[in-house]
Amino acid sequence: MLIDADAMLGRHPRRDVGEGTVAEALARMDRFGIAEAVVSHTLSWLHDPATGNRRLLDLVQDEPRLRPCWVLLPDTCGETGTPDAFVSAAVGAGVAAVRAYPADHGYDLAGRDAAPMLHALEEAALPLLLDAAQLGWPAIEAVARAHPRLPVVVGGLGYRVLRQAAGVLARTANVHLGLANLSSHRGLEWLVERYGTHRVVFGTGAPARDSAEAVTRLLWSELDDDAVAAIGWGNLRGLLHDEARVA
Repeated sequence: MLIDADAMLGRHPRRDVGEGTVAEALARMDRFGIAEAVVSHTLSWLHDPATGNRRLLDLVQDEPRLRPCWVLLPDTCGETGTPDAFVSAAVGAGVAAVRAYPADHGYDLAGRDAAPMLHALEEAALPLLLDAAQLGWPAIEAVARAHPRLPVVVGGLGYRVLRQAAGVLARTANVHLGLANLSSHRGLEWLVERYGTHRVVFGTGAPARDSAEAVTRLLWSELDDDAVAAIGWGNLRGLLHDEARVA
């Protein structure tokens, strides 16, 4: 079984990857044997987080295989409410995780403006999902160290990043890496050998990235079956605190 920690609904304005519908997402998941996916919405990323977060809930309310992921903002401009109100609404709506786009949305995730929101996420045990391109590894480490009980999952890693990620993994316990665009040759096997199976979660980056990439990287790896199962679904279930959910 696979659970995707890194997927999106909504049409991508710059890539010809479909219309981003629920039906397309489910068909893609069925094709690759993905049981569930944590999904955000392009509106929350490229337009307005508050509008996109509401739209996302409308789309997934009758589809239990799609777990909603909201996009956060600092509360400095009041766009998504106070941190406590935002997190309370997220938990009440069944939101599984929260995503941040600090580069695209113009704020410092490791700075003082975002700290109250990150503290509220930490208190609610809502994982924080990030793309590596949205902030540097020093900022990722600063966020993780300032909020040690906040699970931080970094996806979209790219090529030749393991030297940058390695020190952060060694100095923190709450940073995890996603498989989307983990492009280093045998990088997955190296990460597991050096830092343990529990530091990696399955994620595809779909539909902007082809799901076959992450599926092949995991299922054709040289890891044993227990490690593949942990990365494919077990680790993420633990971060989402829903181990009791039945596949």
